Amino acid sequence: MKGFALLSVAIITEIIATLALKFSNGFTVLLPSIVVIVGYLTAFYFLSLTLRHMALSVAYAIWSGVGTAATVIIGVVVFNDPFTVTIALELLLIILGVILLNQDGPPEAGTKEKM
Repeated sequence: MKGFALLSVAIITEIIATLALKFSNGFTVLLPSIVVIVGYLTAFYFLSLTLRHMALSVAYAIWSGVGTAATVIIGVVVFNDPFTVTIALELLLIILGVILLNQDGPPEAGTKEKM
């Protein structure tokens, strides 16, 4: 459960950083640019902490999948980005992929022998 709490923080800060990227205007606006840098550093830090509790493959799939899906939805709602049948299908495939990766239950971090 702790792994999912840490992963949730990583996802939320990654989404905030990505949204700030839109407002940074190519890193020409100071405050959003700072939010981007701090947000991504925080996201990667919490993602690294997550890896103490779950496997990299599962953690990264959830982190990137949920972040991507949320960013698409926010883009459609907030920035009037286009939403087509193709985009809906792509989101469905992302969600399905994350679900399938978790079907056997997420393996615990460090359960495999190191190379």
